[in-house]
Amino acid sequence: MRASILIVSKNRKQDLFKTLNIIESLIDKAEVEVLVFLDGCTDESENLKNEFIWVKWFISVKSIGASAARHQIYPLANSEILIGLDDDAHPLSIDFLDQIENLLKKNLQVGILALEEIRGVFQSDQEALKHAENVKKEYLTSEFIGCGFAIRKSVYNLTNGFPVWIDIYGEESCLSIEVISKGYDILYTNQVKINHRVNKEQRKVSKQNYFRFGKQLKNSTFYFLVYYPFPLINILKLYWHNFKKYALSDWQCCKIYFKTLLVVMIKTPKILKYRKPIDKSVILKMRSLSHLKF
Repeated sequence: MRASILIVSKNRKQDLFKTLNIIESLIDKAEVEVLVFLDGCTDESENLKNEFIWVKWFISVKSIGASAARHQIYPLANSEILIGLDDDAHPLSIDFLDQIENLLKKNLQVGILALEEIRGVFQSDQEALKHAENVKKEYLTSEFIGCGFAIRKSVYNLTNGFPVWIDIYGEESCLSIEVISKGYDILYTNQVKINHRVNKEQRKVSKQNYFRFGKQLKNSTFYFLVYYPFPLINILKLYWHNFKKYALSDWQCCKIYFKTLLVVMIKTPKILKYRKPIDKSVILKMRSLSHLKF
């Protein structure tokens, strides 16, 4: 088995259908396995099992969150190369697997490949590629984007995996800091391009940004509590920044801000059970690395 492609999906049946169709056209199913976790779907996504019988399906009737779902299926993959995709994302080249293999063979100290994300809904892959970076880029970075990445399973197994104490938004940062703490690097490359079929305007209308704001504020707090030796200063800076930039100027953000504060206070004792501070040298190294644009 050359690689395993892993996808978590919740109530995006049509997106998942399109992604699986595209993946099927790009891979040799004898060499690449695809694992899909349906996280509490209520839109009949489960019916896709009948159309894609070659996919390994995992279904949770109750939603457990994207990070916990990843935590469950990544150890079940049978390949050394694990490729994570969102249910609305797909590779833009037929040789994407060859490119990933070559990059990992050439960079033995790299644990994770962060792939180029091209956001938008396009008429064709050719149209999407017009929005790609024109100049070849490769550099070490502090984290990766979850819509498209590759990780060595041997490196993933050295970590605690995707955290079960985060639901969605922020789990990539947790895996990143653990991989770097084990002495491995994260390499950004635009040799492999992923079309993340996100309609940004539609998400604004659907208040998706408010949902993300609350989740990221909460999960960033938990990230500091779990990994930082002395987290209080970072947490205070986090809340002061978000109060000035968002809560003061947007009533909806303000309500989410104070609701998140309450949730954090209630859940902190449980989160502290997962506390495993990372050496300060790792945190300083991550700060010195380039940061991806989200």
